[in-house]
Amino acid sequence: MQINLLDDNGWMERAWPPEKPGFQWRRKRVAGEHLGASLYELPPGQATFPYHYELGNDELLVVVSGRPTLRALSGERELEPGDCIHFPSGPDGAHQLSNRSDDPARVLLVSNFAMPRAAVQVDSGKMMIRWGVGPDERRWFRLDTAADYWDGESGGNPE
Repeated sequence: MQINLLDDNGWMERAWPPEKPGFQWRRKRVAGEHLGASLYELPPGQATFPYHYELGNDELLVVVSGRPTLRALSGERELEPGDCIHFPSGPDGAHQLSNRSDDPARVLLVSNFAMPRAAVQVDSGKMMIRWGVGPDERRWFRLDTAADYWDGESGGNPE
């Protein structure tokens, strides 16, 4: 599979997540069995995803064009074409990209494509568990409604 980061061919129909004002973009995708990469084009005033971090997957951001704003643990800063940033698995890799400029921005996000995987949306206190590549193979859970280890389990007779 091949994509060109600079042309206007090969943009995918958006299937997931559903569009929400402030989180609108278009995407080209290249994926293998163990590596995933997506080129996102962010119109002015839009963001990729909620502020989040991955569990079990590292991500690499490459700014292709434009000047997106990165929100990370260290604060917010404007990026420029050519910037590459590694987001490690876990809370230290929390990030969000938005476009506050007047021009579109293109960013390439690459990650190891391990399943199952999880992500934590920090601001809303949710966790996503994903066990497959289909849109119905993931669920979100609120972190403040955690269950006890034995919740719902009945006693057993291990004969």
